Amino acid sequence: MGFLDILLGRTKPVAPDLDQLFALPSAAITLEAAAGFTPTGTGAVCFATVEGGVFTQANQEVQALLDADTDRTGPPVELQRDDYGYSWLVSRRTPDQLSALVNDLHAVNSAMEVNGFGPQLLCSVAGFQDTSGRRLGLVYLYKRGTYYPFAPLARQGERRDNALELQIKAALANDLRIEQDLGRWFPIWGAPGL
Repeated sequence: MGFLDILLGRTKPVAPDLDQLFALPSAAITLEAAAGFTPTGTGAVCFATVEGGVFTQANQEVQALLDADTDRTGPPVELQRDDYGYSWLVSRRTPDQLSALVNDLHAVNSAMEVNGFGPQLLCSVAGFQDTSGRRLGLVYLYKRGTYYPFAPLARQGERRDNALELQIKAALANDLRIEQDLGRWFPIWGAPGL
């Protein structure tokens, strides 16, 4: 950052650090001990939908790569669109395969980035739940290189459990790079697995 950037108040955006995704398995241990949440086995990568043959081909290649995994026992990776027009590439594993799920999320993000679609990547999310059925997503913001918790309230429309989100923020502060600007804790209504 140069002198004029400092004077004019400009900041450099944080470069995406996809290796931050690999912090999820150790954070999951802390999450279970601190709040009783365990992985659901579902994760997804969200991206702005792009029309065109090149994007479709890149998306099909990513799906074929992940579906070729011989350890996958569940359904294949699938593409979903939410009510807001965003696309989600969803991976399902068994709850005890969080490391494999993280590898899937990393592979999707990396493949999209390599194929020139990095600007369309928005976030990745891994689902968790507790014994009472409360849902929680740990959301990785691609463009910020940070995480935040998202806790939708069940059967209450588009409402979230802000107290739980702040509790999870405090519990995972030493495990994940947490987004400090709460204004960037975007709701991801309709995210697969939440």
